[in-house]
Amino acid sequence: MAANPEDANRPTAVRRNEYELAIVRQIADSGADRPLLMMNLNRYKSDAGYPDGALYRAYRGALSKVLPNVGAKILWESSVQGQMVGEQPLHEILAVWYPSHQAFLDMPTAKDAEVNYRLRGEAVEYAVIHRCDGQTMPLCG
Repeated sequence: MAANPEDANRPTAVRRNEYELAIVRQIADSGADRPLLMMNLNRYKSDAGYPDGALYRAYRGALSKVLPNVGAKILWESSVQGQMVGEQPLHEILAVWYPSHQAFLDMPTAKDAEVNYRLRGEAVEYAVIHRCDGQTMPLCG
């Protein structure tokens, strides 16, 4: 995974994967861009104080400000209550919908992004984000 210039100041745990970014860019540039859903699997640093700590709340507040600037929104979120299979201890899962792959690419330069990424770097110990089909919404209820 090569470092992305927009990620230069971000901790390794929250840097984007250059290979996957190339795929996202290809889709964005294809003329057939479409919505996508990013499943964010997060574990927070103890200093973040998940779920009620000041740093965690500041990060989520910043995220709530930047997402609308690219037309994105959190569709679903849940604290993790346990893990039945595997070894990936998490605190939270967020399903974030973007209207296009380009909207996701625009996040680092969107209004309020700098504060969001700084707080994310301070709060998030570990993150995995899975790129999913955003045209089929998750079933809830």
